[in-house]
Amino acid sequence: MNFTRWSARLPGTQRRAAARDDRSSVPAARAEYARTEGTPVQPDDAAPEPSGTATAEGLPGPALDDLSAREILGRLPAPVALLHGPDHRVAYVNDAYEAAFGPRPSGVPAAEAMPELDRLSVLPLLDQVLRSGTPRTVKSRRTTEGGSYTVTCTPIAGEDGVLVYAADVTDHAEAAERLRTSERRHRETAVTLQRSLLPQELEQPDDLRIAATYQPGGTDAAVGGDWYDVITLGAGRTALVIGDVMGRGVRAAAVMGQLRTAVRAYARLDLPPHEVIQLLDVLAAEIDASQIATCVYAVHDPNEGQLVYASAGHLPILVRDEDGTVHRAADPTGPPLGTGGWVHTSGTIALPPGSTAVLYTDGLVERRSEDIDEGVASLARALSGAKGSPQVVCDRLIRSLGVTAEHDDDVAVLVVQHPARTGADAELFHNAALDLLGGIEAAPRARAFATGVLTSWRFPVELRDLGVLATSELVANSLQHGTPPMRLGLRRTDRRLIIEVTDGDDHLPRRRQAEPADEAGRGISIIASIATSWGSRRTPGGGKAVWCEFALPQ
Repeated sequence: MNFTRWSARLPGTQRRAAARDDRSSVPAARAEYARTEGTPVQPDDAAPEPSGTATAEGLPGPALDDLSAREILGRLPAPVALLHGPDHRVAYVNDAYEAAFGPRPSGVPAAEAMPELDRLSVLPLLDQVLRSGTPRTVKSRRTTEGGSYTVTCTPIAGEDGVLVYAADVTDHAEAAERLRTSERRHRETAVTLQRSLLPQELEQPDDLRIAATYQPGGTDAAVGGDWYDVITLGAGRTALVIGDVMGRGVRAAAVMGQLRTAVRAYARLDLPPHEVIQLLDVLAAEIDASQIATCVYAVHDPNEGQLVYASAGHLPILVRDEDGTVHRAADPTGPPLGTGGWVHTSGTIALPPGSTAVLYTDGLVERRSEDIDEGVASLARALSGAKGSPQVVCDRLIRSLGVTAEHDDDVAVLVVQHPARTGADAELFHNAALDLLGGIEAAPRARAFATGVLTSWRFPVELRDLGVLATSELVANSLQHGTPPMRLGLRRTDRRLIIEVTDGDDHLPRRRQAEPADEAGRGISIIASIATSWGSRRTPGGGKAVWCEFALPQ
């Protein structure tokens, strides 16, 4: 057993610089044996006299070779114990050990005399050390007394024993625990902020069924900026949004909140998806150019049966048909938000009745061991067999992709179903349309058409009259300010009546206060006063649509 590595810890000693040959070490060994056994031995004439070394006070002190093993261990400031034999009986403990854990009787097995070794998880290592002859270490274990120790068990060659050396790492352990506590609080703050910025309750459009799931990464993963939103646009149309801020922590969550707020504001303008993404691109660069974010913005129109979308570096939308076939939204996909210099465009993907669309972030499909396209393919396979309500589909996709509570990245999933309605449920959803041809005679034809349709839909007389009045005002406004082609559309759902008029002019109407002498300017004010809501938007092929809604009595 070599104790020279502990010499730096011993006050008043230093290692002898001159090397000795084997013969010169024999008398020292004999003298050591005599001191240990208590037998006086005469010095050998051939043995060189040990030279002392100077202490800090300038007085000669003992050299390391002049100290016994017991003296060396006794001077160590760290707790040390010597255990002997297969049952690890206590042979020796130094003063530092007794000061830390109390006196320990000699000759008693460590399992009985040293309960602290059990609490430090050292006892199971003793047999391993004796059997393998290899040192073993347990790091930063806490005792019931409140201290923390790193314990090394070293075999004593040829002695059938084990040296137990405990280093007090209490300060280090407490500092590490404070750091972990700080990181945990920081993470909890980020998660709380993240969840507070997500929609607390998803809007549920008349024609769609929607569910979403957000799962932060495991405790070792920093919280990211995954987010989603559902925004009803009016006239039965719905905006679906999902995005991912690439940074981590509170900063990423804050940027995410700003982007989500901006999306809702831009959505109220009822702009095409690519224009919304274009505006977000500029805003993201202004918020923080170093925080790159991806986003996909899609709009569903029940009259068209499709999603119109634009993507800024985000993963493709997946749509599952009623028969289980999964389609992947193709380009256009532009670069992430905040990069600038890119003209975004919109694309379309069919969402017929009976189909399910899935929007998701990269945490669901990205794995370090495989290409992300393989993850998207795995998601498509899982989606092909996922049936049930939107929430059930969310949960099944999470499980199928192996996302657990210890996942290393945030995950956000938005599932949108366009249900196929049959029977009595289908009777609550109807559409009717009329092309407005000719001149001023189109107005009475529109009123007659609306009266007949609303009567056939069995609306109460009061609601039917309001619907006819709104139709008359919208058509008159289009005839006066719009250009052909003009079209009147009526739609009822289980919750509302929607009236919409389209024409070829792209100047959007606005509500204004008409003067008493004005002959025009009151139509939109009348619509706003009788309808539950109203709005207007530009249509993709040029022109505009003006609509209003009436909530149905429940």
